[in-house]
Amino acid sequence: MLSDQQNGIPLFRFESLPENGRLQHAVFSRQGGVSPAPFASLNLSVSVPDDHDNVYANRRRAYGIYGRDTDTVVHAHLVHGNDVAVVTQANNGTWIPSVDGIITNEPGCALTMNYADCTPIFLYDPQNHAIGLGHAGWQGTVKDLPGALVRAMQQAFGSQPPNLIAGIGPCIGPCCYEVGDQVITAVHESLADADRLFVEPVGGKRPFSSGGGSHFDMPEANRRHLAQAGVQHIELSRLCTACRTDLFFSHRAERGQTGRFGTIFILQPSAV
Repeated sequence: MLSDQQNGIPLFRFESLPENGRLQHAVFSRQGGVSPAPFASLNLSVSVPDDHDNVYANRRRAYGIYGRDTDTVVHAHLVHGNDVAVVTQANNGTWIPSVDGIITNEPGCALTMNYADCTPIFLYDPQNHAIGLGHAGWQGTVKDLPGALVRAMQQAFGSQPPNLIAGIGPCIGPCCYEVGDQVITAVHESLADADRLFVEPVGGKRPFSSGGGSHFDMPEANRRHLAQAGVQHIELSRLCTACRTDLFFSHRAERGQTGRFGTIFILQPSAV
């Protein structure tokens, strides 16, 4: 990923997603906002006990980079599932209930989601000028949210998977994501050759548990789902949210006492 700073906010972009005036995107860091600890400082979610005035001020700072505010972006009420909604500019300023994926082909529509270890999934169809944004924790991963996002874009916009460009954003990595039997069983039921998705901790690292569990490679699992859906162009951020709590909120590393960092994905009018 490429790093940048705007309005005092460090942010990240995928090298493979073109910044050519046809679309804009970013993964915001946790820096550059007004919220106090443990939500310091660019918390973009009202689902945690941060003062809502702080959250709205943070959104104005972050979304304002792109000329947006909380009432000119589409939000999603995330439920750790695999449902996907088609949205339009009419949905700007609204919350789409009970979905973990939103897609659009309507210029002017801005998609946003929040995270704190779960996996951001970006999809761009340069042929049909359409975008998708997804949220996959372990539950969304084993329910194949990435594949559901691809199939929704196929059905709604005629997207062809080989033409799609995908980005897998910062999330908790296998270095830090120790999981138990429930997750291990679900992953084996979801993906073939799942043993390769469980790795030994780097240098014996078991930072958040007294031990025994396996370490799950969630970004690789989501990459596999995208590949199985036919996507050929996939960029991984290789940034672990639990390792980099200086840059990102991490529910696991901060034991639930934390905020949510955000993403934004905006479709601009096609070039004439």
